[in-house]
Amino acid sequence: MHRVSPRHPEVSSSSTSSSSLSSPSSSSIGLAVILIVSIMVMVLGCAPPTEDATATGNENATTSSESSDPWTLQQVQAGEISMRVATQGEGPLVLFLHGFPESWYSWRYQLPALADAGFLAAAPDMRGYGGTDAPEDIAAYSMEHLCNDVEALANHFSPNEPAVLVGHDWGAAVAWGCMTRVPERFRAVAALSVPTGPRAPQPFTEILRATHGDNFFYLLYFQEPGVAEAEFDPDPRELLQRVYASPDTPREPAEISDPLASAGGWLGRIGKPTELPPWLSQEELDYYVDQFQGGFRGGLNYYRNLDRNWELSADVDPIIEQPALFVAGALDGVIAGANEEQLRTNMSQTVTDLRGVHVLDGAGHWIQQERADDVNRLLIEFLQGLEATAAPAD
Repeated sequence: MHRVSPRHPEVSSSSTSSSSLSSPSSSSIGLAVILIVSIMVMVLGCAPPTEDATATGNENATTSSESSDPWTLQQVQAGEISMRVATQGEGPLVLFLHGFPESWYSWRYQLPALADAGFLAAAPDMRGYGGTDAPEDIAAYSMEHLCNDVEALANHFSPNEPAVLVGHDWGAAVAWGCMTRVPERFRAVAALSVPTGPRAPQPFTEILRATHGDNFFYLLYFQEPGVAEAEFDPDPRELLQRVYASPDTPREPAEISDPLASAGGWLGRIGKPTELPPWLSQEELDYYVDQFQGGFRGGLNYYRNLDRNWELSADVDPIIEQPALFVAGALDGVIAGANEEQLRTNMSQTVTDLRGVHVLDGAGHWIQQERADDVNRLLIEFLQGLEATAAPAD
């Protein structure tokens, strides 16, 4: 796998970053089936589209500080917020949406590969992260707002043609949501780690509280504003180095073994890795850490909208008719050990053109980094299949 060294473009230190999360295998994989339900909540929580989701490029678009970078970084005015977007290549638009706690940089292995294959690859810092604006209001992180952001980027980079969405973790949930909310604007979707399915029967936090009682579960821990921030914000590296790991990454013993929520926060429950995974260099980890110097509030606010998204989903048609691809690691706690047949059966309830379900043996949650070559191959094959289908007959 080609190693892409991180560059250090200008980042506003006042910008508040955060994204979407999946715990490592040492924390609650046995309970991760609950996350399948959360996916349904996150994905379907879309309100009717607004009419002002348009974007215009910033004339002062910035590039990274070293000219050898293959991508360009620019600011795009996406409706009510300014978003930082990395772009590379020319051709049909493919938008890459990251998760928690991540950055546009999580797609550093995909941008060059897709550009070489003849596509315009664009990866934003999602709302609340890095160089993108981070609104104060928790409700500003609902699926309605997230889908509006993505629609605005599609309007900016591909005003006359529908785009393809590729999402990982929370980005996958947003991608699924956009397919139901603006089906005419997006022609296909590829989701990594987070599948979709029928709407949950009740608000997600009610399910979690009934399941976990007084025990700790990170999604419940994230609900109270300020609590997780107080643990994570003083030293972003402490969180990032614990969650950015492969299933076989060696770890120190966890400091907290008591399952009760009252025993402490999240960091102490995750054993600190004793080495970096092979897909992440120290320089790359340092770049991620820089992106979270403003804190994790933005990404945590995605979780604080789970019940709001569920309420908004009541009148949303969950059927997705566009072509879809799903890829996950076999050891990713989000899929809770489900195999390809089980995932296909569940997703086929709402996805009518599911063209591939791939579970990669030995891989964990950070699939597009951990198994970049495999993910790139699957994405390009999927995209080339779309182009072949769309090409007029001779």
